[in-house]
Amino acid sequence: MSDIQIHAAFDSGNIEVLSIDGASARLAIRRDHQSDFAQWFHFRVSGAAERELTLTITGLSGSAYPMGWPGYEACVSEDRNEWTRAPSTYSESADGGSLTIRYTPGANAVWFAYFAPYSMERHHDLVADAAQAEGVTLRTLGTTLDGQPLDCLEMGTGPLHVWLYARQHPGESMAEWWMEGAIDQLIDPASSVGRELRKRATFHIVPNCNPDGSRRGHLRTNAVGTNLNREWADPTPEKSPEVLAIRNAMDTTGVDFAMDVHGDEAIPAVFLAGFEGIPSLTPEQKAGYDRFGELLDRRTPDFQRTLGYPTAAPGKGNLAMSTNQVAERFGAVSMTLEMPFKDHNPAADPRQGWSPERSIQLGRDCLATLLEWLEERDAA
Repeated sequence: MSDIQIHAAFDSGNIEVLSIDGASARLAIRRDHQSDFAQWFHFRVSGAAERELTLTITGLSGSAYPMGWPGYEACVSEDRNEWTRAPSTYSESADGGSLTIRYTPGANAVWFAYFAPYSMERHHDLVADAAQAEGVTLRTLGTTLDGQPLDCLEMGTGPLHVWLYARQHPGESMAEWWMEGAIDQLIDPASSVGRELRKRATFHIVPNCNPDGSRRGHLRTNAVGTNLNREWADPTPEKSPEVLAIRNAMDTTGVDFAMDVHGDEAIPAVFLAGFEGIPSLTPEQKAGYDRFGELLDRRTPDFQRTLGYPTAAPGKGNLAMSTNQVAERFGAVSMTLEMPFKDHNPAADPRQGWSPERSIQLGRDCLATLLEWLEERDAA
């Protein structure tokens, strides 16, 4: 029987083929351009119908987050609409750390990815649909190094300025699925939550902060290997025009509430990270952050407050990271939302793990939580 074929020369594609033998292949992940980060993969296997595939991704001990591979199962789709999980096994000792994926597709072509991709074409559809909604304005904040537009959707008439932004790290595609849910909540004319939010606040939404890295199939960096979430203290046109454009726009509007949406490779849960270490931390800021987490925890089982990152010591917060910079610069309540590449174990789904559908729903839940948070704030 002929060998399978493997390709990744498409939007967000990433894989290197080391060898193919029948329905088995040895593979490696290409590093981000001008960077050592490697974790994201996305490729197609053809000639695969009814054949048991054995796909081994090698060299993972040298990946960006090797602790993310134990317990991880690859995402798989035969129609590029529904993504489930393929049985996957990680070996720390074999092939410099290897993930072996086993799957028998019914179709001749099947796609595998680190998480369900969110293509740039879908991004443009999202932006186009939202921009046609009543009261929504589309702004181009700037142009990326690859010449792509940096899109910002603006809506609402309220006095508070809310900034929502996602995919500083392009391989964290669950962040833009989250954006789809949040934007839908805001623009749906039948949503009383959306209508009330737009009365209370003006929203500035950047669905994808890093379109160059997204298209190139990067995990964490832009076109020149810059980790955007380490650029917020001193962004430059040469290395981080995306951050410079967003921060300049924030300087114009001010920021009262901000959420930076991400994914975490290792922790099997949804959680928040805050700004406890900033030099000018106020009790009111900290109380606002804590209360949002309490309200979100009460609203959905797809969130928890036990697992997460260590908090920075007082005065030791890294101001090059957006959540810290925004809290310090504007006195805002800001936060980083992290979703898992694996699953949210407190409410696990063995078939899909964490998924686009759950990311979308979490976006809606976060916006409903924000409304409750604002109502309490206004009543105080």
